[in-house]
Amino acid sequence: MRVLVLCKRQYTGRDLLDDRYGRLFELPAGLAARGHEVAGLACAYRPRGASLRREAGVRWWSVDAWPSPLAWWRQCDAIRAAVRPQVIWASSDAIHAVTAVGLGRRWGIPVVVDLYDDYESFGLTKLPGLRRMFRRACARADAISVVSHTLEGIVRRRMSDTPPIEVINNGVPAGFGNDMPTREEARRRLGLPQELRLVGTAGALDASRGIVDLLHAHALLRKRRADVCLVVAGPRDEATGHALGEGVIDLGTLPHEHIPWLYSALDVGVCCNRDSAFGRACYPLKLVEMLACGLPVVATSVGDVAMLLQECPGCLYPAGDVNALMYRLEAQLNAPVTVPRRVALPWLVLAEKLEALLHAATGSRG
Repeated sequence: MRVLVLCKRQYTGRDLLDDRYGRLFELPAGLAARGHEVAGLACAYRPRGASLRREAGVRWWSVDAWPSPLAWWRQCDAIRAAVRPQVIWASSDAIHAVTAVGLGRRWGIPVVVDLYDDYESFGLTKLPGLRRMFRRACARADAISVVSHTLEGIVRRRMSDTPPIEVINNGVPAGFGNDMPTREEARRRLGLPQELRLVGTAGALDASRGIVDLLHAHALLRKRRADVCLVVAGPRDEATGHALGEGVIDLGTLPHEHIPWLYSALDVGVCCNRDSAFGRACYPLKLVEMLACGLPVVATSVGDVAMLLQECPGCLYPAGDVNALMYRLEAQLNAPVTVPRRVALPWLVLAEKLEALLHAATGSRG
């Protein structure tokens, strides 16, 4: 197949091409590894300049959304002439879904819309008419890939008639978590104390992810155990930056290749969230990575996370319950329970599911 990927360049606090990061990088790379010709157009909402590069077997074009959105349309036509795509896979937000379906109808090729989140919870969909246009685009798509079973249910409830939907979770690169440094070595590399028990998290640190609950639970835990310290890493909003209190080690934003060091250094990893549209629909990449590293975890019992960890109820706590989070952390420090690493699927396995969905979409067009 010749596949055109349409997405934005900056997402989840990372740069798709510079950081070679996440779902929008790994799934196209997985398709290329399986022998398909894959081209991508990454739209930069924060200026990066026009470019063309090959990453992991995928030809990636990049254009800036501003000051002229017309550059995106011109680049789409140029890629079509060069690549002659047979199917479009579009992700990132409502605008990408709407424009991709429009392109597919104009070019006469199938479109698969990918939802790695509940895009209707994004501030972007407050633009007049965009939510209605997004739902219509999803209904007109040839298929939809979604990141979680919970999100699949949300989409089906919102739309009276839907195309085929396939759940394709988030995964980890092949070998992620293998050949990790020892705890002592990881702490040495990151400048972390050897003598303390460390709990921590990585990724976006803002109120929408429930990070304040973790800060409060840590403060309560320190009153019971003076040997516990919280470690955080990742981009954060201003309010969270000011809220980091006593006994918190802030590593800033780590390069993604150093994240396994952090998970090796910790005694317990935390994946906190809110019982919100975002929290229910997502499939946290940080949690999958923690599990792939064999790290004992505590996570919010919401959405697919509750299903993923249902065999380990001691790893779950109710959203917003700071005391429950504190007791779960203490229990994991005292008697660690780990989830089998096999629940963290490699991106290459998930790319096979996407491949089958794209084949079905092209087959439905004859």
